[in-house]
Amino acid sequence: MDQKAMYKLSYGLFVLTSSFEGKDNGCIINTGIQVTSEPNRISIAVNKENFTQEIVQKSGKFNLSVLSEAAGFDTFRHFGFQSGREVNKFADYLDCQRSTNGLYYVTSGTNAYISATVEQAIDLGSHILFIAAVDDMEVLSDAASATYAYYQSAIKPKPEQKVSSGKTAWRCTVCGYIYEGEELPADFVCPLCKHPASDFEKITI
Repeated sequence: MDQKAMYKLSYGLFVLTSSFEGKDNGCIINTGIQVTSEPNRISIAVNKENFTQEIVQKSGKFNLSVLSEAAGFDTFRHFGFQSGREVNKFADYLDCQRSTNGLYYVTSGTNAYISATVEQAIDLGSHILFIAAVDDMEVLSDAASATYAYYQSAIKPKPEQKVSSGKTAWRCTVCGYIYEGEELPADFVCPLCKHPASDFEKITI
């Protein structure tokens, strides 16, 4: 079975934000879709290891900022490659505003945001699926939404060319993290973007 077939699915990229007891946080997700129009509902799936997932569970509300092709890699690095358990992602972050629900949304490199209240949470194993009612939304720009394919081809930096040492390693196809070793454990989870071993490719460094 070719795991890379999953990469052909077309989906967008988002900054998911929430807050609980004065703690604001956000993370990058790629699983936001509209599931019904009457009433208007959206769904998101969030890895259980993400701190933002815990905050959404406790607060019952979130904002989804839709990333556009104007987004720079710094936005992905800021919200995707560090944990809110260790840093306050909004401490010195200026490209954001609070919506009417009191939560931050991202204003730079985004083209819209959606505010929602959780109606149902479903345990899917590695992720929690949240079904939520849309409370508010606003278009921020006319820039095209960034797809996962666009991120891979135009936003994510290309690996630096180095003299090969002949060592075997495994590279995360999502964020570029490299695990050195002949074999990648089947239960390995990327420490940066939390994607599983199936999203790694074997390389020589």
